[in-house]
Amino acid sequence: MISISLRPVGRYWGTLSFASTLYLCPILDLLLAEIPAKLQAELRLGLQEALVNAAKHGNNLDPSKRVVVRFSLIDNQYWWVISDQGQGFMPASSSDEDPTDYLPPDESESGRGLCLLHQIFDQVEWSRKGTELRLCKQMENRPRLSLRR
Repeated sequence: MISISLRPVGRYWGTLSFASTLYLCPILDLLLAEIPAKLQAELRLGLQEALVNAAKHGNNLDPSKRVVVRFSLIDNQYWWVISDQGQGFMPASSSDEDPTDYLPPDESESGRGLCLLHQIFDQVEWSRKGTELRLCKQMENRPRLSLRR
């Protein structure tokens, strides 16, 4: 079951929560509904990676555990805050490093998601407990109307 609050307005946050699952199409559709078309594919990939990590690695696909996503547009920045009920995760690398530093050895079957997140989003931050991920995508500044004639 998916539960969702009203769409965010101004500085308010919308909230969406769902039982841990990898069936994410309807959730991604809801989260991307207000995103400009030119950014949809890239952000869909990044959000899918983050949601899979929360459901699979955070909650161990336990359907009794929920993933919660808060989302908003604040000052030309789209924000998503993804929380799980797992034990927490802390990346080994610092955010000041090259995103390719997050890549695992070539023979590894997983672990490329962190690199993707850092290449897609402008900010990628974990909470101290490691159960909350904050993602931000900066939008282009809108041209302001001139008051001069």
